[in-house]
Amino acid sequence: YVRNGPNPRYQPKGRYHWFDGDGMLHAVHFENGRASYRNRWIRTEAFNRETVAGDSLWTGVLENPAHNPSDMRLKDTANTDVIFHNNHLMALWYLSGKPYKIDARTLETLGVEDFGGAFRAKISAHAKVDLRTGEMMFFDYAPRPPYMWYGVSGADGKLSHFVPIELPGARMPHDMAITEHYSILMDLPLFADPEAAKAGRYKARFFRDLPSRFGIVARHGAGDTVKWFDAAPCYIYHSVNAWEEGDEIVMLACRVDTPEPPAEITGDLNRMLAYLRLDAHLYEWRFNLKTGQTRERSLDDENTEFPTVNNYALGCHSRFAYNVHINSERTLLFDGLTRYDLQEKRSDTYWFGDGRFGSEAPLAPRPNAKSEDDGYIVSFVHDERENQTEVVILDAQNVTAGPIGRVLIPQRVPLGFHACWVAEAQLPEKVVSSR
Repeated sequence: YVRNGPNPRYQPKGRYHWFDGDGMLHAVHFENGRASYRNRWIRTEAFNRETVAGDSLWTGVLENPAHNPSDMRLKDTANTDVIFHNNHLMALWYLSGKPYKIDARTLETLGVEDFGGAFRAKISAHAKVDLRTGEMMFFDYAPRPPYMWYGVSGADGKLSHFVPIELPGARMPHDMAITEHYSILMDLPLFADPEAAKAGRYKARFFRDLPSRFGIVARHGAGDTVKWFDAAPCYIYHSVNAWEEGDEIVMLACRVDTPEPPAEITGDLNRMLAYLRLDAHLYEWRFNLKTGQTRERSLDDENTEFPTVNNYALGCHSRFAYNVHINSERTLLFDGLTRYDLQEKRSDTYWFGDGRFGSEAPLAPRPNAKSEDDGYIVSFVHDERENQTEVVILDAQNVTAGPIGRVLIPQRVPLGFHACWVAEAQLPEKVVSSR
């Protein structure tokens, strides 16, 4: 079980934002009835430069980047997501950054992933790995035309596809989705306010008069073959899953109806916390490839996010999703784990307890699993009252029964972002020393 998140090594310059912290991976390895814990910073280029300097070289995203290093105005921390592809972990950054390859056993940073060649583009916070083919689908975006690029890395880790995707302007997409034959890209109406940019300021603005657009492209399709579908305006941080049903593509995601804080919330810190908190709900879109029509509907009114599914079902019809529940505090805290049964149209929530907050919780399939939900849900949980972090293990078929296992961690694991599960069978063989 591996989770990424921010952990600043040096005192940040200016106001600190969660996205500024240096990426640190926290991993718990289960083997033969025992558990071991390890953490390591991701040795990004910025991390190494600050190590040499012995101090912070960057201000954060809340400050004017004009005085930051000219070759990296915003510090790429690789602190957002962690996935497993081609025998290695890969750490990704929320604004689209360099993908860092990590040894899955030792958490050692092996360098920037170039996909077997001279790949110099970046990758968004979230890429998707199809365990059936071993392929990884990803996108990059930037404030210059064509504004988006879409790519595929094969099971061998080499780049097999990379094409430009034309957008009407600079956007801020965060996630994508895949099916067996298609990828779904997003053009959403939350992006930098051009009027603020003219005045030399950065401000994210939600343009409610614009539709949300979803671009469906064949997995190895050309950029000019994307078929765009309009839907009601919203923002999406994280997709749940997508699959093909006849002429339709079905996509589930956590939909944010109002991603911009209300005007009455003033002050930089208050507005930052309001942006971070999220107010999202499980939602379904159906895109008809023949008629071009979109159907959409809400599936739940609870505030849940950071969804996970059985990775072996990613891109295929799936019945279950596991989302963390977001509490009512003014910042982002996960106070429970909600299991969605999409077939029975029901949900069940395990509450972590007063003063206890969890992490994104992937599903660890049971060896020789008999069903999609035959396995375990794994999450770091920190008890703020006792200052104690533990790993909580739940039965994926019955989360409300409470933990079937707990592993106390001998140090605090700070709250963080995304996580993944890697089965022993996926890992390369252990290197046995001759000494």
